Amino acid sequence: MKSHWREYIHCDPKILIGKPVVKGTRLSVEFLLGLFAEGWTEDQVLENYPTLTLEGLRAVFAFASECISQEVWYAASMVNQTQ
Repeated sequence: MKSHWREYIHCDPKILIGKPVVKGTRLSVEFLLGLFAEGWTEDQVLENYPTLTLEGLRAVFAFASECISQEVWYAASMVNQTQ
């Protein structure tokens, strides 16, 4: 699915000021990941947002995974020491 997220996620400056969203919705990747961070389940998200498909939701995770894999991350203790 990693390579297929582009079929479901896009950015358009006219939609949520260009944040990545699931195509055909105004649901941003950030918003959907936030729901999971708050404890929502896949079923709850799909039930509450009927325009979202399972494939679109999985693309959110593939997109996030690819974004993270391309970033440099530092240990939290190192970040705190520099502030």
